[in-house]
Amino acid sequence: MATTKRDYYEVLEVSRTSTGAEISKSYRRLAIKYHPDSNPNDADAIGKFKECAEAYEVLSDAQKRARYDQYGHAGVESQGGGFQDVGDIFEAFGDMFGGTIFEDFFGGGGRSRGGQRVRRGADLRCEVTLDLEEAAKGCTKEVRLTRHSRCTTCNGSGAAVGSEPQACNRCGGVGQVVQATGILRVQTTCPQCRGSGKIITNPCKTCDGGGSVPNEVVLEVQIPPGVDDGMQVRLTGEGQPSPNGGPAGDAYCLIRIRPHKIFKRDGHDLIVQLPLSYSQAVLGTEIEIPTLSGRKSVDIPAGTQSGEVFRMRGQGMPDPRSRMRGDLLVQTYVEIPKKVNAQQEELLRKLADLEEEHVTPHRRSFLDRVLNYFRGDENENEKASS
Repeated sequence: MATTKRDYYEVLEVSRTSTGAEISKSYRRLAIKYHPDSNPNDADAIGKFKECAEAYEVLSDAQKRARYDQYGHAGVESQGGGFQDVGDIFEAFGDMFGGTIFEDFFGGGGRSRGGQRVRRGADLRCEVTLDLEEAAKGCTKEVRLTRHSRCTTCNGSGAAVGSEPQACNRCGGVGQVVQATGILRVQTTCPQCRGSGKIITNPCKTCDGGGSVPNEVVLEVQIPPGVDDGMQVRLTGEGQPSPNGGPAGDAYCLIRIRPHKIFKRDGHDLIVQLPLSYSQAVLGTEIEIPTLSGRKSVDIPAGTQSGEVFRMRGQGMPDPRSRMRGDLLVQTYVEIPKKVNAQQEELLRKLADLEEEHVTPHRRSFLDRVLNYFRGDENENEKASS
């Protein structure tokens, strides 16, 4: 029997207008409340713990949240959301607790290996700038990252050649210490070895005891068609390696789009401004305009007003998820010439006479117009006083 998912905002006990900080704060509170270590053998609490994590995964991401607000659960189900087990949640969101709630208090910062809790490697960030045409078609770009790799001098141990790391004398090599206050016992990461269980007494000179050295790496990023400014492409497993054998972090490539000389973007739609002369707007015309796929003709009907918009279906940007394309919006505006030649002026004056429009004679100077203006005021004053 199918089950209906609860609204994510209801799950996290926040409103739809809540800020990201308010959502994070509420998630922390609920995660502590339903944490498996606080509710042993309570299947309902574990279920709510996973439900909160799934809701937070969507609402903490601006793009996923926008899709969820517009389409509900159907808008984010294709993104592969949800967690298989509690360990996945620790790996995904352990960092947001600063290593004090999940890792220290509950001991849940990652999966266990050999009795020691392993940690996921840090994520890396990079940036790539695209032209609008590249964003529309999709492309492959190279990015450079500084990523640490195992030190070949000490083989990653951090200890100088000929020496070995020593077991931490404070935690006995387990990486965890237990602090007791009355009846409360709290297990925390050992502050001396920082959870590694080992102390480097004679550090390697190449890596200064860190066990890794920075290296520049070049990665290829596949940019899908239709990406927008501010989106990110994730390179799974291309982040920093784990310090103690856990999974590597990810690399996130931030997309920047250069402003275009002709087109402006509005979501998946493109906007182009089309200037029309007075005669074109009045009589109508057919004009070729640029599109991302080449020149296209657009019919401008007679009597077109300045500011009217004509929609060309399917000539916009593709959606990176569905590959459906937006539209090209042709926005017209009527250009008024600053200067006309003698023949044009003569024709316009004939048109003005036909339309019985009052226009200023060409021979009248600015000073004449000012004098006539004040004479008109004087005549009005004489009429009022008589």
